[in-house]
Amino acid sequence: MVSRRHILRIGGGLLAGLAWPRLPLAAEAVEIRMQGNADGSQVWFNPIGLRIKPGQTIRWVNLDPGNSHTATAYHPKNFERPLRIPEGAEPWNSDYLLPSESFSVTVKDEGVYDFFCVPHEHAGMVGRIIVGQPDRSPAADPSGQVAGGEPIPEIALRAFPSVAEIMRRGIVRPA
Repeated sequence: MVSRRHILRIGGGLLAGLAWPRLPLAAEAVEIRMQGNADGSQVWFNPIGLRIKPGQTIRWVNLDPGNSHTATAYHPKNFERPLRIPEGAEPWNSDYLLPSESFSVTVKDEGVYDFFCVPHEHAGMVGRIIVGQPDRSPAADPSGQVAGGEPIPEIALRAFPSVAEIMRRGIVRPA
């Protein structure tokens, strides 16, 4: 015979299991919002730093009603920018996204991926994604500038969260 105490234990275990935070599956998309304040004087990605699994999809959504934005990988194929994604990884460029539009990329190669908004890089609108474990990809270099391409503006370099902070926190939101 099943006792009341046994049923309560099973029910409590099920509730505890449901309350446990679950890790996102590789097939789940992770959203990065493109945002700005009402007068357009500040723009940002949210989150600015993110750690995901290989094969996971990132979806950028423009939630800024007053601006168009891009999600563009630092890569020589994109406006002769320096390489700041793993060598051999496929670069992306969303083109201009109007308010409420979105763009998605699935990343498979492990490493550090830096990206920027073409019209707002000089305002520090940049972000960093770590896929799996960071490696010796160009963006993992803490010194900032890497050889090749146009130099990255200082305000953008200062805006990147560190690899260590992303590894520690998983998600880094703008300050």
